[in-house]
Amino acid sequence: MSVLKEFKDFAVKGNVVDMAVGIIVGASFGTIVSSLVADVLMPPIGLLMGRVDFSNLFFTLKEGLTVAGPYSSVATAKAAGAVTINYGQFLNQIISFVIVAFAVFILVHNINKLKKQPVAAAPNNKKCPYCATDIPLTAVRCPNCTSELKA
Repeated sequence: MSVLKEFKDFAVKGNVVDMAVGIIVGASFGTIVSSLVADVLMPPIGLLMGRVDFSNLFFTLKEGLTVAGPYSSVATAKAAGAVTINYGQFLNQIISFVIVAFAVFILVHNINKLKKQPVAAAPNNKKCPYCATDIPLTAVRCPNCTSELKA
């Protein structure tokens, strides 16, 4: 029974619950970014590059058994049983990763800014104006050069 109690204590700790929420929100954010890349960013970029659909950029390594190439799309090649390298979809994933990484960087950067910086402790020493030795603030005579100090 102690193992179950330990697991319950672990599972209901704030850090584990926070992590679970973060993973769920992160997965949702990832799908949003994938849609942003595939549906919003890449179509205009493809249009500017001569009506290129990045998701359909691929190399055929081996033609399919049912239909010979060339294939007009990745879906057509897959349906024919062809072996392909889908570098257009890989480019989409790279762009998605860069956007997610940048968004996470901005989030972490802003969270770190919001964290309170430790307040610097007030100095408890001063320099002797005659010998430049560190001495206590309350000292009236320097212990090093024995000069009298102004208050």
